[in-house]
Amino acid sequence: MRHDLALVSLSYGHILGLIRGEGHWYRGNWELRGELFTGAEFSPDSAWAVGLTPHLRYNFATGTRWVPFGDIGAGVTATGERSPDLGGTFEFNLQGAAGVHWFVRNHWAVTVEARYLHISSAGLYTPNLGLNTIAGLIGVTWFF
Repeated sequence: MRHDLALVSLSYGHILGLIRGEGHWYRGNWELRGELFTGAEFSPDSAWAVGLTPHLRYNFATGTRWVPFGDIGAGVTATGERSPDLGGTFEFNLQGAAGVHWFVRNHWAVTVEARYLHISSAGLYTPNLGLNTIAGLIGVTWFF
């Protein structure tokens, strides 16, 4: 079944250590992030969702205003979505993303991201078909 969702996210990250891979194409640093997201399904039914997810992100240090990244995360979600795809309120979420920060100022960037999001109960409830989504995100990021 197709589900149309609208999500909003707020995240906070902390860079873990110095830049790695000096002199190589993969030069960059690791970032530990926490994300709080919420939103709603608006088609074919109406349902709500809220989730909390820790992420591990790798930022590629290009030395330019463009900083690409890859991101993975796994967390918990509460949702009002039910049968035929989900069977309970408490669910898990898995995420994978790729994107880029475009720095418009030293500490400000426009961030564009493509994200895969999977929500399921990991077998705690029946049914457990899960929800799978590919989302496009755009936002503003402040680095301090």
